[in-house]
Amino acid sequence: MATRKNKRQKEALDPAQIEQKNKLFLVVSVVIFPILFLYYFVWDIYILMILGGASFSKCADIHIMIVMAVLITILTFCAIRFHKIPKIAPIITFLLVLIVIPEVIATSTDVLKSGSFMWFIAGSLYIIIIYEKKLRILFLGIELFWAVFIYGVTYISYFLGWSSGAATKNYVPELANYISSFSAFLIVCGMVIFMVSYQMKLQKEAMNKIRTQNEEIDSLNKAQSRFFSSMSHEIRTPINTIIGLNEVTLRENASPQINENAANIQSAGKMLLHLINDILDMSKIESGQMELTLAPYQTGSMLSDIVNMLYLRAKEKNLEFSVQVAPDLPMELIGDEMRIRQILINIINNAIKYTAEGSVSLSIECEKRDKEMANIVYSITDTGMGIKKESIPYLFTAFKRVDEEKNKHIEGTGLGLSIVKELVDLMGGKITVNSIYTKGSTFIVEIPQRISNQDAIGALNMKRHKDLSMRREYHQTFEAPDAKVLVVDDTAANLLVAKKLLSETKVSITTVSSGQLALQKTMENFYHVIFMDHLMPHMDGIECMHKIKNQIGGQCKNSAIIALTANAGPGSAALYEREGFDAYLVKPVTGMALENMLRGHLPAELVNLTGSNKEILEESLSWSSAQKKKAPVLITTESVADLPEELAEQMGIHILPHMVETTAGLFQDGSEIEQQGLLSYMEKRHALVNTKSPNVDAHEEFFAQQLAYANHIVHISISSLVAGSGCPAAMEAAEAFDNVSVIDTGHLSSGQGLLAIVAARLAREGKRQDEIMAKVEQMKSCTHTSFIVDNLDYMSLNKQVEPFIARLTKSLMMRPVLTMKKGKIGVGSIYFGSRERAWRKYITKVLNPLMPIDRSILFVTYVGLTTADLKNIKEQIDGIMSFNQIIFQKASPAIAVNCGPGTFGLLYMTEK
Repeated sequence: MATRKNKRQKEALDPAQIEQKNKLFLVVSVVIFPILFLYYFVWDIYILMILGGASFSKCADIHIMIVMAVLITILTFCAIRFHKIPKIAPIITFLLVLIVIPEVIATSTDVLKSGSFMWFIAGSLYIIIIYEKKLRILFLGIELFWAVFIYGVTYISYFLGWSSGAATKNYVPELANYISSFSAFLIVCGMVIFMVSYQMKLQKEAMNKIRTQNEEIDSLNKAQSRFFSSMSHEIRTPINTIIGLNEVTLRENASPQINENAANIQSAGKMLLHLINDILDMSKIESGQMELTLAPYQTGSMLSDIVNMLYLRAKEKNLEFSVQVAPDLPMELIGDEMRIRQILINIINNAIKYTAEGSVSLSIECEKRDKEMANIVYSITDTGMGIKKESIPYLFTAFKRVDEEKNKHIEGTGLGLSIVKELVDLMGGKITVNSIYTKGSTFIVEIPQRISNQDAIGALNMKRHKDLSMRREYHQTFEAPDAKVLVVDDTAANLLVAKKLLSETKVSITTVSSGQLALQKTMENFYHVIFMDHLMPHMDGIECMHKIKNQIGGQCKNSAIIALTANAGPGSAALYEREGFDAYLVKPVTGMALENMLRGHLPAELVNLTGSNKEILEESLSWSSAQKKKAPVLITTESVADLPEELAEQMGIHILPHMVETTAGLFQDGSEIEQQGLLSYMEKRHALVNTKSPNVDAHEEFFAQQLAYANHIVHISISSLVAGSGCPAAMEAAEAFDNVSVIDTGHLSSGQGLLAIVAARLAREGKRQDEIMAKVEQMKSCTHTSFIVDNLDYMSLNKQVEPFIARLTKSLMMRPVLTMKKGKIGVGSIYFGSRERAWRKYITKVLNPLMPIDRSILFVTYVGLTTADLKNIKEQIDGIMSFNQIIFQKASPAIAVNCGPGTFGLLYMTEK
């Protein structure tokens, strides 16, 4: 009986096979049903209209098939829409094999000769694909019955004289043809059924094999998790002794040499522990058992521990290690402190490893969402070897090391960054990388966290320690001489560590080495808090905890029992919470963590806080340096955007200059060469002047510099379809940075500048990078860029138009209007006559009162106009409509050399 049940379980379809069946049903239904009904209706129309075979029965047949088509369509839709395929599919099949296919075949004038019997093969194929076992046999049997029945009826009607078309002399040949045709149908149908069934059987066996392999892999993963958990426990126990007793040594007033050695031991021990955590966490991640433990933590204390751990590694390589903390960072946040430490340690440790000389810096900023939530942004920057663009996609792959040939001398497991990525994703955060090969990298981690204490760290007067390898003076956070604590652990060294770490708190501590001894103590004495190890011989910590809670006559039924264990495997925290422990601490444990846990579970009246929280905070952050807060998003653009310098500065828009090349040299657009001087130079010498946009390297250097001021950059670029555009280079350069986005505006000059202003306003409002980009993309179609050109001499000089064209337009007094359309410069219209007349017509047409023009700002960007010209233009504008602000802006030299004097444009936006 059991064997039969196991066989049924083995043959049952798993979810993947069921999903595959559902997909096949969808595909086959979509293919077979429309073709089948189309064939029927087309054939019937042919009979009715061409052959004149109309009759009452034929019309009735058509109506029946229309009903069937509608019904099967509805049933198919319901099966797919409401996920009822297993229940509805048999109904559809009954209709198909009992009514539809027989009706289609019966429609034929000569069943076997017409080939309509092939629909039985299509029906068989449908049945084989959709059904298994009994249902398959049932429906195939029904189909076979119908085939024999229709053949038999046809045979009888033809060969017994029921068919008026039969001829006696052709009886034997016709009979042979009918038998041959029907035999071929049965053979072909049987072959199709056999081949498809065999193929599906092979596929099912393959899927079962894959399922078995997956089960074996799951079993191996579980065994691996048990191994890593056991290994972690065994290694954590001696590390707890090393780190704990070493911390006690650091508290003592020993010689500088002993303190320095102890600090080195402490740092090495924590790095060893960090490596163990990485290996264990990789096991958790692969098995999907990684969990977060959210709790309040002190930001200053966490950062202090991280820096103290990694400072020595930086010092060993003669690297400068700096830390900047934003003054508005909350003193206390709610998050998984251990995982955040792990993320930062991994990234900073990598930065130190891959930096041969220079510096490594950590900056922490706070972007508050509301009163309760904040995005904490951690930026780690180094001056190391950087990362190749093609290597960045593999950066977070486990066991994969980029540029391995060059980095083979650098130690490491290749796990660190893959774990970082998984942890950041688990926390709902984001990690991005900006890197220039051979120049350095910046990793930016954003993690949303809940604010526990609204008080900010503030602008403390913080000074760096001269030597963090020396002992830092220990401050116990509280004293509780009347408190009683019991520590239960089967390892004597662990008992010694706990006792020494808590000695300065003046708590009365009792230690026992087994669960049985613990029960004896709790029967005789009361303890406020019990620290309990988990894995102990004879009686483990969980069993002991339950016995203490239920001990008849026991003194500690209501005492706080805290798991203090080296068991850090997957689900440990949930296990201890489920079993009823009051809290959970993982070995190796620091004195501060042990003190904080104990203080939180002692009655408030027993605890006397020592020292000032402010003093402790300042001391813990004494390595930090002041920092100007980075902007969440910075807007950048090019000098060809033709923005007034003071406006760009006011809006916080940073400018990348284009270059102008003359026979005298190469000059920065706007800063080293100005418009009027360049035009005079060209007029006098008739010299060719080239404008050059920044190349990829220049963009990369510019972006790297700007990331010192912001976490994200949105670069507003000139249209990529303009000759000599810097947009392609900007986009290629942005690939080296995860936090740099480039927008192809499809405009130039102040049209591009208007979009930069829009982006800058959104950045000031606190909009995110993606929100800014979406809005700017939307506003591109609302931006209008056009220029009226006095003549084409300068365009001819720069070989943009033929000299003949330039002379012709000048002689005919033609004034072309250049307009941006879909990113390209084209001639929008042409005006004839004097300059003043052409200007008037241009202004009147562009500033059409019927258009929904945004009246907030209008740019008049010009080349080589006099004050009188500008006054005339303003009067004409004021006569048509008023603007809140009209900005008269000289076009940049890079724009001016292509237009020449006497050119100006009206650039504005329309309202959506």
